[in-house]
Amino acid sequence: MLTGKQKRFLRSKAHNLAPIFQVGKGGVNDPMIKQIGEALEVRELVKISILQNCEDDKREVAEALAKGTKAELVQLIGLMVVLYKPSKNNKRIELPRASRA
Repeated sequence: MLTGKQKRFLRSKAHNLAPIFQVGKGGVNDPMIKQIGEALEVRELVKISILQNCEDDKREVAEALAKGTKAELVQLIGLMVVLYKPSKNNKRIELPRASRA
């Protein structure tokens, strides 16, 4: 589970990313989840756009993508979804430490 500070850090990293996947009329499917999972292993942070013709609710799409890829939902803003999953072999992003109270 990501802290608020970590989510803010990841949102700032994702700001300049271009979306590499699009969810369209077909909605979320297994091949798409597999491809996004592979991209997360390489990049750790991905941005996905939900097209206007997608018939599913954007929140349901974002949750289905996060659950299917076992990733953290960093942000859902407009029709953009940002997912984060730490890579097993290709660690690139160092998250800020959670502060102790």
